[in-house]
Amino acid sequence: MSLAPQILGLSFTILLGCSGSQSGPSVCGMDTDCLGGRICNEHGRCAEPEMESAALWSDAGPDAAPPPLPDAAPPVIGPPAYAMFGGDTKNTGILAGEAPLKKPKEIWRLDFEKPIVGSPIVGPDGTVYLTSHDHKLHAVSSLGNLLWSFESQDRIWSTPAVAEDGTVYTGSDDDHLYAIDGETGEEKWRYRVGACTDPLGFGPEGTRCDVDGGPTIGLDGTIYVGGDGLYAVWPNGLLRWKFATAERVPTAPAIGDDGTIYIGCLDDAVYAVRPDGTKAWEFRTTRDVESSIAVGSDGTVYFGGDDHNIYAVDSAGEKKWAVITRGAVRGSPAIGDDGTVYVGSHDRRLYAIGADGQVKWRFTAADKIHGSVGVARNGVLLFGSQDDNVYAVASDGRLLWYLPRDGDVDQTPALAQDGTLYVVGDDRGLRAYK
Repeated sequence: MSLAPQILGLSFTILLGCSGSQSGPSVCGMDTDCLGGRICNEHGRCAEPEMESAALWSDAGPDAAPPPLPDAAPPVIGPPAYAMFGGDTKNTGILAGEAPLKKPKEIWRLDFEKPIVGSPIVGPDGTVYLTSHDHKLHAVSSLGNLLWSFESQDRIWSTPAVAEDGTVYTGSDDDHLYAIDGETGEEKWRYRVGACTDPLGFGPEGTRCDVDGGPTIGLDGTIYVGGDGLYAVWPNGLLRWKFATAERVPTAPAIGDDGTIYIGCLDDAVYAVRPDGTKAWEFRTTRDVESSIAVGSDGTVYFGGDDHNIYAVDSAGEKKWAVITRGAVRGSPAIGDDGTVYVGSHDRRLYAIGADGQVKWRFTAADKIHGSVGVARNGVLLFGSQDDNVYAVASDGRLLWYLPRDGDVDQTPALAQDGTLYVVGDDRGLRAYK
């Protein structure tokens, strides 16, 4: 479904709050200090968005001329995604190629200075993009040559996204979303997420605006990313709207067929946000939600939680079922062609769950499964574990092969259309297998 009608009907940037344990003092430091949909204006006071101009005018004094209304941000249609976390806008985990049925051989390796935490992705021309705790986004050729590196001001945890025109988007703990030319590595623009007073620090305020999840590129080219809320950014780097949350959004947004955006939040909730930035519903759990959401073909929303549960929630926000595991569920679920949901847990097990909530089978690794599962075009499941292995498992739960690494593998392997497998991990290396 095209999002063009919603885009063309959008006139102004919208800042919207969400429910939760927020207070509404007259003096504020950020939007989430205000109740409901009020925002924190430049005078440090809570105000309704539509009353913002009037509030600033009244503060200026009785003789001041009324300020002009802000110009509407014009809709900007951009290229859709070529590759990103979760494989598509729904985060279903689909990979580009077919996985080898027998253990592949390593064809090259490239090492970096720091651990690689985000999953690698493959661009339109075969370039592999990955991020690292060395503060950089790296571009590597299919032959294993480093093409360029772009440096941010802090560590990067997120998986980059690349659009069909080759533009690469990545977030950073320096509180910015970046757009990078995929061919040259030159910065096209950056967008500052939030207004945290210490963008490079640690602790609640220092990490609140970190851009760790996503980005996700919508069908119209809009970039959705989490920080101190959910941000929708036009492809030219201008803010489309913000949906404020009580805590940080560490997950990659998922987008349903009707344009609804789904995010998990550290305020123990999943939010469904309409294409215009207003809240459709929220679903509350008992602990943090750090699992990115996956959306099924019928609109069912799947995710895991730190409360050890794997959830299925319908498109209206009502729980359909929950499967309890013995550990936190941090990885994003993947969805097979037949609707089977695949997700790992810190209890060391990979779960295959039918659309009815019945567990079909479990595969046990030797340590936690922290990352997300990828589903190859031939149905093979690829995932890593903190037992330092990458696994290939058939859709019926049979182990096909595994690849030993020298550190935890919390990332989803990338699979190119030609079947080349790219794996990263805490051992700081990018390896290609065929």
